[in-house]
Amino acid sequence: MPNAVEGSAYAGDEKPTTCAGYMLGFAFGGFFDGILLHQILQWHHLLSGLEQVGQDIRALILTDGLFHLLMYVVAIVGLWLLWRSRSNSHATTVDGGALLSSVLIGFGGWHVVDAVLSHWILGIHRIRMDTENPLLWDLLWFAIFGFVPLVAGLARRASKPTSGRLLVSPTALAFSVVIAGLISAFPPQQEGPVTVLFAPGVSPERAMTAIGSVNGQVIWTDTSSQVWTIVLPKGQSSQALYRHGALLISGSLLPAGCLDWVRL
Repeated sequence: MPNAVEGSAYAGDEKPTTCAGYMLGFAFGGFFDGILLHQILQWHHLLSGLEQVGQDIRALILTDGLFHLLMYVVAIVGLWLLWRSRSNSHATTVDGGALLSSVLIGFGGWHVVDAVLSHWILGIHRIRMDTENPLLWDLLWFAIFGFVPLVAGLARRASKPTSGRLLVSPTALAFSVVIAGLISAFPPQQEGPVTVLFAPGVSPERAMTAIGSVNGQVIWTDTSSQVWTIVLPKGQSSQALYRHGALLISGSLLPAGCLDWVRL
């Protein structure tokens, strides 16, 4: 009888761990897309495919910020579920292999949902907006980052992998998701065009001084003088702009920054 009770307790503990894996994998997939496609490669923004929004950089940046905000919420819920499964009085360990399976399913599931819903049904963006054959890039991305992780996760779950490895431990998973979220908050050092958003109250003169501090060359600004596109010299970091009133640089910073200044 004790074994049966103990077994049922462990079986019940699997559900929050599995849900945590799904949500963390889903959030990790969103951070992966946001960091790589929106910020580093800059192949598209969330609503680049909508004609009425696609030419408005402020609207594009706002939606990117809201997208990252949603991923933060999903990641926080996933981390809470993971903590809950670890702190349960009946559970002393978490099956790292099963957790990794759930993360792979969540990661692949994000890319499947994004491809089907965002690319093909709603058409709000494609993987590459500047190519003559966007479907090819959609299918490649879908296969590599959607289908393969999803099948791998399902296969691992079916084979009931063993646990206890460091790379699939809850601590390592939580750490990787937090790091991904932090990376999404800062743009990479780069050479070429950079979009800078300044806080309300930053005058055009102060903005020009800030841009001059990083040796930037202005190529465009909007009528409010809050949104600027500049070119940085090779090897020059844009991080110093944050000390001069910048809220966002090239992609998205913390979503709260977008919500503080945007007036559509």
